[in-house]
Amino acid sequence: MAGTQPRKSTRRQTSFGSDHQKTVVVRWRRNVVWVIFGSVVLGLIALEVVFQVILVRLIVPWFENGPPFHVPSSEEDPDAERIEIETADGLLLRGSLHHHLDRPPRGVIVYCHEFTGSHWTAMAYCRGLYEAGFDILAFDFRNHGESDVQPGYVPLHWLSDHEMTDVHAAIAYAAGRPELVGLPIGLYGVSRGGAAAMVATAQNAAVEAVASDGGYGTNTLMQFHTPRWALLVVPAWVYNLIPWWHSLITLALVRWWSQKRQGVPLTPVERWLPRLGTREVLLISGRSDNYVTPEVTRELHGMIGDNCDQPWIVPGAKHNRARSVDPIEYDRRLVEFFGSMPGAADQVPEITEIEEATPVIAD
Repeated sequence: MAGTQPRKSTRRQTSFGSDHQKTVVVRWRRNVVWVIFGSVVLGLIALEVVFQVILVRLIVPWFENGPPFHVPSSEEDPDAERIEIETADGLLLRGSLHHHLDRPPRGVIVYCHEFTGSHWTAMAYCRGLYEAGFDILAFDFRNHGESDVQPGYVPLHWLSDHEMTDVHAAIAYAAGRPELVGLPIGLYGVSRGGAAAMVATAQNAAVEAVASDGGYGTNTLMQFHTPRWALLVVPAWVYNLIPWWHSLITLALVRWWSQKRQGVPLTPVERWLPRLGTREVLLISGRSDNYVTPEVTRELHGMIGDNCDQPWIVPGAKHNRARSVDPIEYDRRLVEFFGSMPGAADQVPEITEIEEATPVIAD
């Protein structure tokens, strides 16, 4: 009996050693699996980073390169009063005030011009409003026309916070000018100016109503034109393999990198649109607009909500050409829309004079 005890102890030690070795082997195998898995994940992340960097560098130039806008020169109006507006960051914006001296104005419409446009294009779009008794206040955005140039800033066709600073300065000027005090204020913008007008209305309670002709949001327009941009840098079969969420990440990175290059945030237009749900909004789009298509305008309408009337889609009109196609109906709708602002006179003079617009042209 005494001689058999050591044998039992040896068996136990052998069994314990074997179990320990098995445990070590299992742990080692698990660690190897995790190392392999982690290496694969890190490798995929590295490939994704490299892929995104390449895509962003390829797409950003297309993103920042504006469409082929052509803005015809506009003649100065000798009857308009030249004005200067100081912005919150110390720049001087120059523009014009088309003021009624023969009768009290029904309201003041602040006009926001298109990218590369000027304040002198205002009356080509607002002639009907002026003839109906509204004062028209127009200004040049910074780095445009006669306004001050901000060093180091190169404006794009995408709306930035710099343009928003300019619009709010114009609203404050309209609200504080003695002969305009107490008048209802409306905003009317074309193309990028339409986006600025919508956001400013959402941000500023002093504005009663806003009309946008061809306005757009950065995200909405980017997503709509993504296939066109993508096919410029990658083959179609490659693009078709890219999931939608990957494209959204790429677009976000493109937007972020462009903002870093410009030194100013792009204004998140879509984020502000729901706040227009309780405001008076008129959206105009050309059915033949290949840039800000009617589909883009309808998407903006959906973000504003059902309280906003359906967009007016003008048959045969290209980008910002609606008034050229149907000037009488265009003026009638604008006058009726802004005439409904609280405090605006109810009497609407008959529109008889038509001046063809000189708009931005983008096919």
